[in-house]
Amino acid sequence: METNWYRTDLIDESEEMVQHRTKQEKEKLEDSSGIDFSEKRQGRVQITEIKVDEKGAKAINKKSGTYITLSVPALTADDEDGFKDLEEVMIEKLNSIHEHLKLSSKSTILIVGLGNRTITPDAVGPFAIDRLQDEVPSFFDRDGRMIVYAPGVTGQTGYETSEFVYSLSEGIKPDLILVIDALAARSSTRLCRTIQLTDTGIHPGSGVGNERKEVSKEVMGIPVTAIGVPTVVDGPVMIADALESVFKFLASKIEEANSPSSRLSVTPWLHNSEKEADRAPLKPIFGELSQWSKDEKLQLLEETLSGSEQRIFVTPKDTDQWIFNYATLISSGITKWMSSLS
Repeated sequence: METNWYRTDLIDESEEMVQHRTKQEKEKLEDSSGIDFSEKRQGRVQITEIKVDEKGAKAINKKSGTYITLSVPALTADDEDGFKDLEEVMIEKLNSIHEHLKLSSKSTILIVGLGNRTITPDAVGPFAIDRLQDEVPSFFDRDGRMIVYAPGVTGQTGYETSEFVYSLSEGIKPDLILVIDALAARSSTRLCRTIQLTDTGIHPGSGVGNERKEVSKEVMGIPVTAIGVPTVVDGPVMIADALESVFKFLASKIEEANSPSSRLSVTPWLHNSEKEADRAPLKPIFGELSQWSKDEKLQLLEETLSGSEQRIFVTPKDTDQWIFNYATLISSGITKWMSSLS
């Protein structure tokens, strides 16, 4: 069986979907039967929307449904405007992804925050629920209800999270279940800069190799939408990204060394990180490794470090601020969206 070297919860990072990275392969993907793929920018927010039917699901080994990723590539932990832009687009997409459900102000929505609140990168779900608890009373005088719950993780409770959610849904009979969770990414550039929405539900822990029972419409008997934020990345991915950055920088420096712009520069030269320079001059110094693609480097690192104590997951050093910001953004966005239902 072929090994999948990528641990990610983001559909547009999955091995089957990376085709959109080049124009030729993007066109090939768009022509694929059963897959509707679109990309656009709304202000600073990059929006990728993928709709997969039953035929497409078999082709890419993903569940049929709608997948929406919202990214702000230059987002920083103190970028208030960036988070505001993300929240506004998230509210729009909550409307569009649930349009077929005909939700109203009389609808009951169960909101579940998955994750371990004692481990910061995994705590975005429970922390969002903490903030939503302040909003619950404002829905008491409405026909519909906001019901919030953070079940913890199986290691804390001894019970499958999916079973907790199922038991709740059986008693409450909500019109929709919203699940909030932390995700894993396969690129360090996506860490804490992306929100994914999908109506296919979620497999808690799947991105870090600790997959639990899924929370989905098929299991719950009720529509389930997952809202996730990538907060960790596999250690080998960070090393592969670092090597790629070094080789790209050195190749660009060599290529531009004799250009007029470089000769006129009076300050340290800033290379274009988007430009792909010829790496052949690096081969005598770094050998074949400098000529490999990032995916080839990553596969080598995964093979080398597999089963080792060096096999770790990495999160940003300011992860506390990131998690606080996303818990606030998601809780605020959900509250505004539910309040807008008529």
